[in-house]
Amino acid sequence: MKPKFIILIRHGESEGNVDKTVYSKVPDYAIYLTENGKIQAKEAGKKLKEIIKSESYGCYYSPYFRARQTMDIAIKQLDGIDCKFKKEEIRIREQEYSGKLRTGRHDDDKDRDEYGKFFYRQTGGESPADVWDRISDFIGALHRDFTKSNYPSACLIFAHGMTNRVAIMKFLHFTVEEFETWKNPKNGEIYILELQENNKYKLITELPKHPKGYGYQYELS
Repeated sequence: MKPKFIILIRHGESEGNVDKTVYSKVPDYAIYLTENGKIQAKEAGKKLKEIIKSESYGCYYSPYFRARQTMDIAIKQLDGIDCKFKKEEIRIREQEYSGKLRTGRHDDDKDRDEYGKFFYRQTGGESPADVWDRISDFIGALHRDFTKSNYPSACLIFAHGMTNRVAIMKFLHFTVEEFETWKNPKNGEIYILELQENNKYKLITELPKHPKGYGYQYELS
């Protein structure tokens, strides 16, 4: 049974969001939320309760500490609503930057923006195209879960900015050019997909548009 809602939540503000030098001391997966990030997670939980109301939900979450912490704080606001499951999902982890973050190198950010974010592979890490591959695999498994007769009314996905952005691209069949015209959600922000009468999902959250857009656009000559 398809859930009424698929809701993607970006983790709250992390220590790495406010101080990039943290990455040189702590592995990316082990970075926690800031106090402001905890507030954002709580607010996200309140919004989720308004959406889900009295129906049931299930959670998929990135194993990265900041995403798990966001989930733990957010679902405390869902007291009284039936949680069917909480499942760690490695495929929805953050885009990997590998050694770049550990050494404090951010010198290729400008090149990435000019080249186009989707296909640009960070030094020692992943491109969003690489993330798309594992997200596609995850969404395939997700749709198999939806066939279960007791699947909950809301599917909550606690992950990361780029991960959620690529997931929306996959869910809604966006092109690469469309992907390049919008940016990642802010910390604690959510994307809401609602099931329609035609049995398809519609994004009812406005996407954050990129003020500039990057990369090259295809034109038929």
